[in-house]
Amino acid sequence: MTLRVTASSVGDTRDAPGAESLWIRQFRRSLDPAVRLVCFPHAGGSAGFFHPMAHALNPSIEVLAVQYPGRQDRLKEPGVTDIGELADRVVEALGERLDRPLALFGHSMGATVAFEVAVRLEAAGVVARVLFISGRRAPSVVRHEEVHLRSDDELVAELAALHGTEPALLRDEGLLQMILPAIRSDYRAIETYRCRPGSRTSSPVLAFTGESDPKVDLDEVHAWGRHTSSTFELATFPGGHFFLTVHLPAIVAAIEGRLGSTS
Repeated sequence: MTLRVTASSVGDTRDAPGAESLWIRQFRRSLDPAVRLVCFPHAGGSAGFFHPMAHALNPSIEVLAVQYPGRQDRLKEPGVTDIGELADRVVEALGERLDRPLALFGHSMGATVAFEVAVRLEAAGVVARVLFISGRRAPSVVRHEEVHLRSDDELVAELAALHGTEPALLRDEGLLQMILPAIRSDYRAIETYRCRPGSRTSSPVLAFTGESDPKVDLDEVHAWGRHTSSTFELATFPGGHFFLTVHLPAIVAAIEGRLGSTS
């Protein structure tokens, strides 16, 4: 789990349609989508992270991006510090959008949230066509991490070491005071998460990972196979934790290929 923050992603609500749910954002509308792809951002991330993907995918795939509390236009809301609660709130927010076939895509922390949403939806009779996992170890693989308990300075040092945040932002004290609460909430949520024993989905899982990602290794990604009763596939790419921003065309092609061929 890590963070990617840019100057344009802090306090920028240009892509947040006011008439829509606080939780669900849509960057391109489809009149008659064949499938809806619900996307879950990484720790510290926002729905806008998936803006490029929404516009790159075939219009028959309608992208719905989740906006967690505590950032951008939801800045004044407290962050959710429990992955299970986060998943419950997303399932509730999806509401009437479950009238079409559904697929899920999550990056880093978002992959874990997507898995928990898939499990909850399946219990309600809605099985995701595919669960796309990016840059995250399997739910049952535990690393004992306590970044959320560190001081602000130590938390900023962690962000700097991960090279996912613009250095200028880490030097802006005023901006840091705005974004650190959400970052800390996300870290607490994912670092205290423990998967229920035996928890799995019947959706096929396609995992993407960067070959040099410091936050996950191949064995930890392969462990996702234990969490599906269907098929598991793994695609690796050159790069670190945010490999998907560099290899977006290939990932888009993989998503379209799977959603076009999965009944």
